[in-house]
Amino acid sequence: MELSFLAIALAAMVFVTTVLRFRQNRKYCLPPGPRPWPVIGSLNLLGPLTYRSLHELSLRYGPLMSVWVGSVRVVVGSSADAARMLLKSNDEAFIDRPRLNIGRYLFYNYSDMFWAPYGAYWRQARKLWHTELLSERQLKLHEHVRREEVKAMLRDLHAASSMGRAVAFRDHLLMLNLNVVSRMVMGKKYVAEGASSVTTPEEFRWMIVELFVLTGSLNIGDVIPWLNPLDLQGYIGRTKRLSRMMDRFLEHVLDEHIERRRREGDGFVAKDMVDLLLQLDEDPDMEVRIQRDGIKAFILDTISAGTDTSAVTIEWTLSELLKNPVALTMATEELDRVVGRDRLPTEGDRLPYLQAVIKESMRMHPATPLLSPRRCRRDAVVGSYSIPAGTCVAVNVWAIGRDPSVWEEPNEFRPERFLDRSTVDVKGQDFELLPFGSGRRMCPGMGLALKIVQLTLSNMLHAFAWRLPDGMTVERAEHGGEPQVYHATHDSA
Repeated sequence: MELSFLAIALAAMVFVTTVLRFRQNRKYCLPPGPRPWPVIGSLNLLGPLTYRSLHELSLRYGPLMSVWVGSVRVVVGSSADAARMLLKSNDEAFIDRPRLNIGRYLFYNYSDMFWAPYGAYWRQARKLWHTELLSERQLKLHEHVRREEVKAMLRDLHAASSMGRAVAFRDHLLMLNLNVVSRMVMGKKYVAEGASSVTTPEEFRWMIVELFVLTGSLNIGDVIPWLNPLDLQGYIGRTKRLSRMMDRFLEHVLDEHIERRRREGDGFVAKDMVDLLLQLDEDPDMEVRIQRDGIKAFILDTISAGTDTSAVTIEWTLSELLKNPVALTMATEELDRVVGRDRLPTEGDRLPYLQAVIKESMRMHPATPLLSPRRCRRDAVVGSYSIPAGTCVAVNVWAIGRDPSVWEEPNEFRPERFLDRSTVDVKGQDFELLPFGSGRRMCPGMGLALKIVQLTLSNMLHAFAWRLPDGMTVERAEHGGEPQVYHATHDSA
């Protein structure tokens, strides 16, 4: 009897969902797309690399298409023109974020800048990020932090390579970026023994890895809402557990900073981002207070967005250079010519070829292949199509970077193309290259990311001679993707 009732309820839900989709499709002139299944939509067409699956679908349905992901309609742009229409022409319409569980449970009920809904709080947060927290002045003040941490990583690499074994480079990169962000945001490295009385270095590393995993995973309850209470993947449980651990740690960080402010009294000077946020929260001219939860959410934003993405970009770039010896030679010759052999590169060195290498790597391997989803605030018209409010919008920058109508031989790693097209940049105005997005929701940490990536790569290439692991040829590396271990030989610099 109970099973029969559940079957009838499920059938009724499927019927209602199908009818509602049909009626809405008739009301709006939606972009074309695959016919969805009841309940799951087109989830069956999406593989583990979602951006590749969507790229394949776009070849059939066009650069602007509609895909049902569970019960959520998603409009996907897969060309530079489609990205321009979604992110520039209709920026205000698509400026909101979907209300996902990760933002509710981990980012203090959408109190950060990334997940905050469009409104006064978000506008103020965006202004603070651009004019205070990650302004050019603040980045300059912390230049010594980036320089010191890169030198520390070089020493670690030298110690590892002197033993004659391959280097597992990803771990070194993650630690470098985590240490830079920790010192800039919280004033010290929390992976060192004794750095925190509430979290061990091992627990801190685990929390950071879990943060990366959860922010990059699909929770089935977000796309099929009536399954959300069942937590079939255990996603919500994991998120709540991480939230409790992170909150305990972040409360300790805030208490440390407040106590230091009390001790120093009138002579207090802000030394890191937390100090600055505590000062801003007390500013009577603030339209909306950040409050304690907002400060903690801002810290999580910086850790989640500023650590893994830069590490991924650096690793992909080094991988491509190792598979392209001519490009590697040109990059190292530029460093010898500009920097010389008596010092290490700095952020002030002008290295146009290395910058072209980084752009080419970001074109082929964007750290975020699908730009973070946006949500349509109101009915909008995009080209000849009408998009209903509530629709999610995604831009496939991986597909744009592989578009043969924009890029000649798009699957070839050719940094020289950016010497010929030197005006094409990554700052959100050239829609054929959008690693940081575009419009008012684009990544505010772009300046920091570019500084870390160029400084790290230039120092690694200048201080070491790199080669593929023993037995791996260029052809094998190209077939297998990016190698995760490398041989590094200490150079005279």
